[in-house]
Order: sequence, then C-alpha cells, then structure tokens
Amino acid sequence: MQKAKPIYIGVIGGGDCSEEVYKLAEEVGERIANAGAVLVCGGLGGVMEAAARGAKKQGGITVGILPGVDKYQANPFIDFPIVTGLGEVRNILVVRNSDALIALPGEFGTLTEIAFALRLGKPVIGISTWDVSEKIIKTKDPEEAVKTAVKLVKST
Repeated sequence: MQKAKPIYIGVIGGGDCSEEVYKLAEEVGERIANAGAVLVCGGLGGVMEAAARGAKKQGGITVGILPGVDKYQANPFIDFPIVTGLGEVRNILVVRNSDALIALPGEFGTLTEIAFALRLGKPVIGISTWDVSEKIIKTKDPEEAVKTAVKLVKST
C-alpha cells in the first residue's frame, strides 16, 4: 500500500508584524503541523518565523524558500532552508511549492504571493489579509483556515 502524499500548506504574510499577528501565525503553524501537513514559507522573520515556530512546537516539518544565497539566514525553526538567490522573485517558488496558501496581514510581497496563487488556481485562505479578489476564502481564525486548506487540497 502506498503512503499518502503529504499536503504542503504555504503561510504568507509580513516579514515584520505586530505581536497579535505573530501569535495568529504561530497558531496557524501549530494547526498545520497537527493536521500532518508540511509548512512552506519564505523562511525569514515575522509571520514566516511565527508560523514555523508554531509548527515546530507541534513536531511539524517546515520548509523555507529563502531570497538569498545563505541557508543560515533562515529563521531557527526552518528544517529545510532552500536558497534561491532570487530576492523577492522567490515568492513564486513559495506558491509553486504549496498546495494551498494561508494569507495573513502583510505588505506588497504578500500581495504578489496572493496574485501568483490565484493566477495558478491555488486556493488562498485569508485571515485579515488583502481584500483584492472574491476568490480569496475569508476565514475568521487559524482553525477554520487550516481545516479549509486541508479540505480543499484533499478534494482536488
């Protein structure tokens, strides 16, 4: 019997964030790990660090797609740092390596990731993020966001 393929859930949001958003992202990461999914992010600070920290608290696996060429720039909660040397262009790789994305508050980098995901037909689940398309599935909390992401990936 073949082992089920893991689900990869991307978490996108600001490299700098408030304490409130940090806690929200950390809970998203915890719930991703508890769902047995792999967390994909940009590997740096803010929302990315918080989500990875939450996933690691629950024994989850984390992948960081880094903009630079030094794998040691990844936050300490990244299991698999992937260097790209692409700067912000690496945002497309975060999206490509995710089956669904959970978008938290962020700046224009987050907006580009949302746009790439929508363009590629990947589900985007938002918690207090950019309101730029009716295709973004708005949720109220991390539990609902992760459950929605997993359900959408499994249904495809």
